[in-house]
Amino acid sequence: MTQTNPPQTESTKNGSFLDKILGWIERVGNALPDPVTLFLLLAILAIGVSAFAAAGNVSVVHPATEETVTAVSLLSADGIRRIITDAVVNFVEFPPLGMVLVAMLGVGLSEYTGLLSAALRWGVSVSPTAFVCPAMVFLGVMSNIASDAGYVVLTPLAAMLFAAVGRHPIAGLAAAFAGVSGGFSANLLIGTLDPLLAGISQDAAGLIDPNYVVNPTANYYFMAASTLIITLVGWFITDKIVEPRLGTYEVEQSDSQDHTLTASEAKGLRWALYSLLAFLALIAVLTLPPNGILRDPETLSIVPSPFLNGIVILIALGFLIPGIAYGIAVGTVRNDKDVVKGMTNAMSSMGYYIVLAFIAAQFIAYFNWSNLGIILAVNGANLLEASGFTGIPLLIGFILLSAVINLFIGSASAKWAIMAPIFVPMLMLVGYTPELTQLVYRIGDSTTNIITPLMVYFPLIVAFGQKFDKNLKIGTLIATMLPYSIAFLLAWSIFFAIWLFFGLPLGPGAGVRLALLALLA
Repeated sequence: MTQTNPPQTESTKNGSFLDKILGWIERVGNALPDPVTLFLLLAILAIGVSAFAAAGNVSVVHPATEETVTAVSLLSADGIRRIITDAVVNFVEFPPLGMVLVAMLGVGLSEYTGLLSAALRWGVSVSPTAFVCPAMVFLGVMSNIASDAGYVVLTPLAAMLFAAVGRHPIAGLAAAFAGVSGGFSANLLIGTLDPLLAGISQDAAGLIDPNYVVNPTANYYFMAASTLIITLVGWFITDKIVEPRLGTYEVEQSDSQDHTLTASEAKGLRWALYSLLAFLALIAVLTLPPNGILRDPETLSIVPSPFLNGIVILIALGFLIPGIAYGIAVGTVRNDKDVVKGMTNAMSSMGYYIVLAFIAAQFIAYFNWSNLGIILAVNGANLLEASGFTGIPLLIGFILLSAVINLFIGSASAKWAIMAPIFVPMLMLVGYTPELTQLVYRIGDSTTNIITPLMVYFPLIVAFGQKFDKNLKIGTLIATMLPYSIAFLLAWSIFFAIWLFFGLPLGPGAGVRLALLALLA
């Protein structure tokens, strides 16, 4: 499959204002060097800025520990030694690296044996094409229950599914990426992030009320309802803005659009389904009983638990086992050598990402070592605190601040550990609950994940996209995702204001407890 070059849609011909803006962003972004080179330059820049900041004695007081955090020069003797000695550690401990490679062992084998192709063709033959897009956005949102696995598994599958139904694969990748990352906090289920943020909020609330308790379900009602909002907005943006702008995607003659399965393929899918059901039954036996092996051995809880902590290897096995079963049925797997070959092919396709991950890991490490991220975050929070805003302007300002800080610090818990000790007590003193403050933070934190190259999975999405469009660069991806980011920010903020206006509870045991007059103050 190949993309026409350049895409000529009605929108681009007419030169709408939005298309001009996105086109300018894309041109500027694509004028940047290759992503590997860009991260290398950013790493060098971080080293230089750290030296200037340290020379100027730039510092802030960390709101959580009340300790002074000073900029650290990476051009010092200690900094240079650390850059050299920790390079391998930075790479090996880069958060997405292990997850991506392990998951791709299973996904890659399923692709090698033909399972993914057959399953997608079967899905296309029985599913209404009109609902492919909202399904991808919804599954992206729901994939957050499996931590970051949605980035690794769902985004490339969404691109393949869109291509299979004759739509632009980059639009499918964007829709899934928007759901996974742009809708990061929304979900119909409680995930690992909920208790983590609640614990930080409770510690911050203790500065005002030592007995205050923040429940992990404190934002559940709003976040569950937000799942529908994110799905609908993501669907609209994909169909009306993103895909028309991408242009047409021509299918080569060799890529048949016949979705009919052969008898052998149908048999293989049945074998794959039976093996998957058996695997899921085994996982259920190990997880669902109150004393299940994959529950937390002390609390017997599922959140957190070995089940969630090991979700990546379980996902890999969930693709690997059906892939082998399918391959045996159709003859693409005849012995163990074929299995190894399939996994090896999957790893060979990840060469560019591995190189990119090595450089990106160094930059992120340098940024953290220098304390530049913390300094930027605390100064931004102090600026908002000193602005004098109250009511809705204060809450919207907090959403925007969270969104901006998210461009520099990707970890949701790390940012909240910095911001919660400032804003939770401050807003408690004017009548806003910690649950509400945490919710406002989560809205801002989610919406800009999809437009910052500093997000650890951003390079992976670029690499996935280049499988369908070898000319796709950082600028193209940012321009593609920017409409989602703006739309999510606006829609989520409006939905939030409506929720507060009607005084709806944020979650079990966490009412809004806000007077309308206070909101309008």
